[in-house]
Amino acid sequence: MVYRVQAAESLAGEIEPPGDKSISHRTAMLGGLAQGTTTVENFLHGEDTEATMNCLRSLGVEIHVEAPCPGSRGLRLIINGRGREGFREPRQVLDVRNSGTTMRMMSGVLASMPFSSVLTGDDSLIKRPMRRIIDPLRLMGAEIYGRDGDRYPPLEMRGGGLRGIEYTLPVASAQVKSAVLLAGLGAEGRTVVHQPWATRDHTERMLQAMGADISVSDNSVSIAPGPLNSLEINVPGDVSSAAAWLVLAAIHPDARIRLRNVGVNPGRIGIVHVLKSMGASVTMEERASAGAEPVADISVDSSSLSGVSIRGETIPNVIDEIPLIALAATQADGETEIRDAAELRVKESDRIATTACELRKLGADIEELPDGMIVRGPTPLNGANCESHGDHRLAMTLGVAGLLARSETIVAGHECVAVSYPGFWEDLESLRTG
Repeated sequence: MVYRVQAAESLAGEIEPPGDKSISHRTAMLGGLAQGTTTVENFLHGEDTEATMNCLRSLGVEIHVEAPCPGSRGLRLIINGRGREGFREPRQVLDVRNSGTTMRMMSGVLASMPFSSVLTGDDSLIKRPMRRIIDPLRLMGAEIYGRDGDRYPPLEMRGGGLRGIEYTLPVASAQVKSAVLLAGLGAEGRTVVHQPWATRDHTERMLQAMGADISVSDNSVSIAPGPLNSLEINVPGDVSSAAAWLVLAAIHPDARIRLRNVGVNPGRIGIVHVLKSMGASVTMEERASAGAEPVADISVDSSSLSGVSIRGETIPNVIDEIPLIALAATQADGETEIRDAAELRVKESDRIATTACELRKLGADIEELPDGMIVRGPTPLNGANCESHGDHRLAMTLGVAGLLARSETIVAGHECVAVSYPGFWEDLESLRTG
């Protein structure tokens, strides 16, 4: 399946991005672990989050889904929490589809459960490394095994009988941190996780709101076992989805776009800081928070950009947006260097290789590095036949590029955006004004 994108002379409009994918996953899992009924508004209606709900249902959690409320693109969920003691052994293999978040965080949930389970996924997911969660969960006492030397899914595990540990993450990863913290909820004694750099803290915020015994100090998080209270949660818009329109407005010569109700968790708005450092005209207007998460409206106008260096502790906060940053760099004066991003090699695609390959088709000057890339600009973009490689982030990047490129851009495999942003192509077309 292909999507054809024609250049737009001008762009304007307002978009409310879909509910945050990372937060939606966490509301479902923590709501299932809580005592009582958790209500979630604006839950992302995507393939990844559906996989999480299906896994929880197989474990005995009752989740009732209602149609989107008026003025909301997301779902309303009623989760009847069972507490850790109420989870049951699944009768079948748990299929996380393409969701690495589900695989890693659900492993943390299952590690403390006194029964056996198997987690698997689609052809792309089972090629993604899982040793980084296997190692700490084994140290806590879980029996967990993977394929090919315990490196890849499917993961087989027998949980229960965990003990708290003090663990230093070898790489900054919010998903691995969250897996260990979730396992720590059912362990004996305290669990402490040290991070090389701060990562998104959605799990910590939600656990604090649900009454967990958790403390955060600098780049360390500590949690003790105990029950969770139910919550009413309103999921803010996903800044990683909003990033497509932030970059589009900044690089298009005639654009003004406003994004409404966007979650601006400090660990997630690296894309805003990077665009501002490149010279983009970005303004944020804070709104009332959505539970424990800060929210804002963000506006971006056409801008003149300059190349920058992106590396180190900035990378974890922009890891999902790097294909879009590379696109922005094609229209910036000078050289943009992206380093310390080897994690991109094991996403839904090898995002370093696929981003460089596809943007080159459009005329970009990109040098691929082992842990990132160098982009030299500005270069004019010309339409081409492009491939998403089954990667939703890359598909959205190519769609945005098509609105800027001369002549038609064809995106093969465009339907993969349903993983995180089912309405992406409709929103893209809604911005055309000429």
